[in-house]
Amino acid sequence: MNKKLTTVVLLSGSSVAAMHAINRVHASLCTAKSLLNNSENRYYEWRFGKVRYQKKGNGSPLLFIHDLTLGSSNYEYHRLINNLTEKHEIYSMDLLGYGLSDKPSMTYTGNLYEQLVSDFIMNVIKRKTSVVVSGESVPFVLAACHNNPDCMNRIICINPQNLYLQNQIPSNQTKLMKLCLEVPVLGTFVYHVLANKTMLEKNFQNQYFCDPEEIRENYIANYLEAAHAGGYNAKYAFASYVGKYMNLHILRELKEIDNSILMIGGEKEPDIHTTIENYKYYNPAIEEVYIPDTKHLPQIEAPDEILEQIRIFLGE
Repeated sequence: MNKKLTTVVLLSGSSVAAMHAINRVHASLCTAKSLLNNSENRYYEWRFGKVRYQKKGNGSPLLFIHDLTLGSSNYEYHRLINNLTEKHEIYSMDLLGYGLSDKPSMTYTGNLYEQLVSDFIMNVIKRKTSVVVSGESVPFVLAACHNNPDCMNRIICINPQNLYLQNQIPSNQTKLMKLCLEVPVLGTFVYHVLANKTMLEKNFQNQYFCDPEEIRENYIANYLEAAHAGGYNAKYAFASYVGKYMNLHILRELKEIDNSILMIGGEKEPDIHTTIENYKYYNPAIEEVYIPDTKHLPQIEAPDEILEQIRIFLGE
């Protein structure tokens, strides 16, 4: 019995040590090129950690806020920002837990991000600003707009999250998934399996892009680095994401917002027409437009078309 127990302990210890080594090597390989590091990076010292952002251009302020999916960062807008600097003071940020922002070991919620956006506008931009936001970040931006009406001007939403999915709250199953991902070593190993190059390539091919031939290697590399920057703590935002802790119920706020809102959908994004119609049901003043032959990331796949819609909506 003692020999069997000793064997089990040794095998378990060896397995943990092997996973720990694999975790370190994989994280190092994914971040070795330092693609996200550049001289334009600035940091906002927020109360929960440093938030990376970039600022460029002159004119009316325009803030870009990325999606909450795996590997998201302000890189999501790299094909738009430099083309808007003549008339706008551009700000693009990495949300806490994403990209090169700090990634503390905590639970990330929609309310946390709502407060981050409001604080960033008030303390960094210091002027009423228009916002471009995508995917599952749309609800907390709309909530921030509702609760702090003096901080936002016009809002452009790219492929907003389905309101039904956004209303889902953490269940016992999703709480367990979050807990498993947060387990030291083993949880990190599972995260690395989910956040490897092959999985990100599948996301781009099946969900993000309409035309796989338009996917470039540097898109994958930047998403991969963003997903692993910060070492072991990189997994905590994703754990909260799969746990449904970032979801936010916003039906009341959506009804009461009177800001000008444009929703841009990728024409081939699943159910996007229904999703935007649902938003318009609660706020009929919302405008809509669809970008042909695009899916979830038209801002990368078809930047010229997105730029045109942004300029039209902002009255340029």
